[in-house]
Amino acid sequence: MKPSVETHNLTVIYDKKPAIWNIDFTLPTGKIIGIMGPNGSGKSTLLKAIMGIVEPNIGYSKIFDQELDDVRDRVSYVPQRQSVDWDFPASVWDVVAMGRYSQKGLFRRLDKSDKEIIESSLDKVHMLPYVKRQISQLSGGQQQRVFLARAIAQQADIYLMDEPFVGVDAATEEAIINLLKSMRDEGKTLLVVHHDLHTAQDYFEHLILLNSRLVAEGPMDKIFNQKNLTDTYGGTLTTLSKVANLLQEKDFPMRHK
Repeated sequence: MKPSVETHNLTVIYDKKPAIWNIDFTLPTGKIIGIMGPNGSGKSTLLKAIMGIVEPNIGYSKIFDQELDDVRDRVSYVPQRQSVDWDFPASVWDVVAMGRYSQKGLFRRLDKSDKEIIESSLDKVHMLPYVKRQISQLSGGQQQRVFLARAIAQQADIYLMDEPFVGVDAATEEAIINLLKSMRDEGKTLLVVHHDLHTAQDYFEHLILLNSRLVAEGPMDKIFNQKNLTDTYGGTLTTLSKVANLLQEKDFPMRHK
């Protein structure tokens, strides 16, 4: 099976400082993959470099063993909700329809099947009753659900999501992770930037630990251990002892080099 994403020596430098440095990995398909690390560790930059939103200074990435431009219709990117202008005059329907236009082209008319896909995508995130609502009138959790519906409507094979759980309530977070798991069960690959160590084991099967450089990458049960977390977060990880206790409570195997 071809890898979903691979990077080789991927490096992005901002103001003479590396945001990500010499990143090398090969990721599996059909998994929910977490990207974790402290604030400013390059998690968002990594996604943007893979998506071609920022140009790497060194190195390159491939998706399904091809250049991004050759598989762009198979890739969906969900940016941080905070990075979007939610005052833009658009309805919920308009936003989700963008997922279909990205597949068909901006100047193609949406047909019946497109409209059915839009409705189905909204239904999956429980936002169908809000189709006529302006996005500026929605709560943060509702806006995030609309963003996810747009991604679903694109019917991609791989989804790159930047902090989809930030600023949402517990019910929305549970709904989102259940949706991601159902997408995984359909064979989709999901690459998700996340910050909460306490939910990582429940959410992800594969993990990337990042602190400008790649600290560790691999299956959750081999990567999520105290040494790797200490190497990733260092002295900034005030919750490390809590995580260690959590690992012990779950009889999670600890691996030391």
